Amino acid sequence: MIPAADLSGATRRSSDLSKHSAEVFAEAEDHPVTVTRRDGEALVLMSKREAEGRSRLLDFAAQLITVTLDDQGTLADRMAKVFPWMLALSPADRASCAQDLVDAARASFSTDQPHLAIAELTSWKETATAVAAGLGRTDLEWLDEDETVERP
Repeated sequence: MIPAADLSGATRRSSDLSKHSAEVFAEAEDHPVTVTRRDGEALVLMSKREAEGRSRLLDFAAQLITVTLDDQGTLADRMAKVFPWMLALSPADRASCAQDLVDAARASFSTDQPHLAIAELTSWKETATAVAAGLGRTDLEWLDEDETVERP
């Protein structure tokens, strides 16, 4: 993973923060900004959304570590112990979910993009919730390609 000092998209001096605060804050909304100081350690300014994303990714990493420490069952079985909502999925979907979550986590960790893993986790959890609520059990009736439907 990239060291924290290299994560920021920009580096600014502390004087920039006082003289051009609106500009620095606007930058920090897009990506973390390292603020260097002559009298102390550099600080990183980021949006709350960015900080929460990193926190959620660390929580997810801790859960994945728990999965790897268990040696009983398949990856999907071990992940279902940590993420019980996976039990609403079919065995095949559980296996797909488990692999997708691991792949998304690896991508997030290697690119420092927390949203990749969090979006995958949220997507699968919402799918499991929909399945548990009974959605998707009815047969869909598809329209023929040649059939047009009038606009309401």
